[in-house]
Amino acid sequence: MSIPSYPIFAPIDLSMRPILHPRLSMLKDGISEFTFAGLYLFRNTYKYRISWLPNQTAVISGEKEGKCFFMLPCGLPDDEALLADLFRTHEYLKNLSESDTNAGRVQLEQWGYTIEEDRDNFDYLYLREHLATLPGKQYHKKRNLVNAFLNNYRYEERPMRKHHLEDAFYVLEEWRKSKSEEGDYQAAREALELMDVLNLKGYLYYVEGEPAAYTLGETLARGRSFAVHFEKALDKYKGIYQFINQAFAAALPKYILYINREQDLGDPGLRQAKMTYRPWGFVKKYRVYPAKPLA
Repeated sequence: MSIPSYPIFAPIDLSMRPILHPRLSMLKDGISEFTFAGLYLFRNTYKYRISWLPNQTAVISGEKEGKCFFMLPCGLPDDEALLADLFRTHEYLKNLSESDTNAGRVQLEQWGYTIEEDRDNFDYLYLREHLATLPGKQYHKKRNLVNAFLNNYRYEERPMRKHHLEDAFYVLEEWRKSKSEEGDYQAAREALELMDVLNLKGYLYYVEGEPAAYTLGETLARGRSFAVHFEKALDKYKGIYQFINQAFAAALPKYILYINREQDLGDPGLRQAKMTYRPWGFVKKYRVYPAKPLA
């Protein structure tokens, strides 16, 4: 399926990957949503549709909690009328990168828009080396949990391959049974099914010979960062999440400087958990709103 020209939108389809993936992988800010896999796997969750703007950059339309939004992963248009037209059918612009916000702030404000930090959607960025080695006093609790896991269990770790998928599905299904809601189950399942097509990479972990956890994601920010899209484990093994966090960081190539562990979505417990790993920084994202309703 080809991508139509604005104002026509089409659902995101696998056939669009050859043209979208190279463009998105070169974005320097490294926003976790702005990979082809990220958009495709959550296309149903957010009802994503896509269109080409006149300058051959993509605009993605979505919906959350009954409100329509749009995203411009490859930058703002320099056409005031075009932007105003997008705001006539959408309530806000979501996930504007820090680079595009800094470059376009004056213009946006002159055109009558307000810009807000979207803290709930900031991606947490960690130094890969720190997660791999857990250095210093600040990580002593994490090291203790990892060491407890290592002392209590016999484990194996294997790079994820197609012949491991049955074991990964087992982990996912057991994880699902332990939760009171679906969460990202559907996207996680499809990610495993399409792992090779979407070029996702990960590791599978076994405890006492049984599949117990897996991590799956992809590089972004021109290969400097790795986004962990999915991390599933069986809670019955104490310390397993801390262990796979450390083990996966240690297994990644050293040319990957950062690990992007995505956003907390405003969940207090998740925010606290992510902060305990001492983020190096954040991939900031911004929302843009009309200062007053458009005519």
